[in-house]
Amino acid sequence: MSIWTRIGDALRALREGDSLALVFDRLRTPPEMTVGFAIAVIALGAKMAKADGRVSRAEVAAFRDVFHIPPAEERNAARVFDLARTDVAGFEGYAVRVARMFGTRKAPLEDLLEGLFHIAAADGVFHPEEERYLRRVWEIFALPERCWRSLTARYVPGAEPDPYAVLGVAPDAPDEDIRAVWRETVRETHPDRMIARGVPEEAVRLATSRLAAAHDAYDAIMAHRHGEARSA
Repeated sequence: MSIWTRIGDALRALREGDSLALVFDRLRTPPEMTVGFAIAVIALGAKMAKADGRVSRAEVAAFRDVFHIPPAEERNAARVFDLARTDVAGFEGYAVRVARMFGTRKAPLEDLLEGLFHIAAADGVFHPEEERYLRRVWEIFALPERCWRSLTARYVPGAEPDPYAVLGVAPDAPDEDIRAVWRETVRETHPDRMIARGVPEEAVRLATSRLAAAHDAYDAIMAHRHGEARSA
């Protein structure tokens, strides 16, 4: 059974007048958590699309960058988007329930926030309302400061390139610490690791840009310090 079929089942369990936010209270254990992750990205993305008052083609296309959506399953994905867009519940209620769904596990919440950054930056414009929206989600998820700095450095158009921010390390950190963070990032970005923590297989393409950014940042730091290339 595909994740999109399971999403359809989760939506059918809603009664008339129910908020989509209730779905997250029912999807707290694997494998249902992967369904919750997918619904969260689409639903929070739909709420974010209202932040700047418009939904661009680039933002819609960005959903396809985050998820592989087979043509036969587009109806279920569209229904999540439409339900969230018209739901009277605010995005903060969604974010609180998503945070509760994953509990103390922050890694999947970082994955989810990255998906939202990807969608926000897809049209090449980072609207102030989108930034306020993303910052509030980040606060509700209670993610570390280095997560916000890393995503901002990677996704905000025109942001000053800062390889230290991308890796989430201090500029005065010793080489061995930076190398350890880089290696841990590579390990945690492996698709198997992401799937194990609740990211659907259909969304592990998020790993591609994150891995490339980590490699580029590490290479830039080491080249600046020593003129040396990456080595495992």
